[in-house]
Amino acid sequence: MGGAQYSVLCREDGGVLDDLFTYRTAPDRFLTVTNASNHDKDLAWFQAHAGDFDAEVHDAHDRYAMLAVQGPRAREIVQAMADAPLPNRFTTATRLLCGRSALVCGTGYTGEDGVEILSDPADAAPLWDELTRRGAVPAGLAARDTLRLEVCFHLYGNDLMEERGPIEAGLGWCCKEDTGFIGADAVRAVREAGPGEKLVPFTVTAAGIARQGNPVIGGGEVTSGTLSPCLGVGIGMAYVPAERAQPGTELEIDVRGKVRPAVVGTKPLYRKENDG
Repeated sequence: MGGAQYSVLCREDGGVLDDLFTYRTAPDRFLTVTNASNHDKDLAWFQAHAGDFDAEVHDAHDRYAMLAVQGPRAREIVQAMADAPLPNRFTTATRLLCGRSALVCGTGYTGEDGVEILSDPADAAPLWDELTRRGAVPAGLAARDTLRLEVCFHLYGNDLMEERGPIEAGLGWCCKEDTGFIGADAVRAVREAGPGEKLVPFTVTAAGIARQGNPVIGGGEVTSGTLSPCLGVGIGMAYVPAERAQPGTELEIDVRGKVRPAVVGTKPLYRKENDG
């Protein structure tokens, strides 16, 4: 059983090229899952720098299909298909699911409990059929987007980008500058000086929904926004000047010419009662 690590891939200037999960599949082997739209860019970056770290990089894109099973019954459903106990959160292990070998990972992008399954592409459809037969319900990207925003998970291209670094995005916890990663000096400089702006979660306090690109009056910009099904109000994330990033700070957002009041919240914006 191996570990699972969330991190960011940085340029020399600290800008974020991507956020990704890496799974340890053997003492000297790792499988990194990138954002799909960034695959070619990330692969080229890894290949260009592999020699500096005594590593070999191989493209595994065609070897895997990925199924995310998330929600209150997710682990129960997958466990019933498995030949051994499922890996714990932030660990990974190879399991047989209805006789088909798959890498089962205790990770996800929804804030719910569950697993992500990496299988041979030829096994993905049969596994999908078995999961849905046992009660899993297909969900689209829009549904996933509401879940990830309620728990304030970042979306690359919205909340993360090459023009901003991990400290501004509130991801300093996943960066260890002493490891000497590419961009470490730039990230350390921002951490020590303090960022000029910060990514904050917010709740709209009146009618309306803010969307990506809506300006925050007085400085800042919305990066993600949607209607929260659990909270019943508009929620989102935005970059704002650091001095306006404290929870409870009132904001005004220009939504297509109409001013919508909002307030800076704390992460996660929605927490289930049994989460503590």
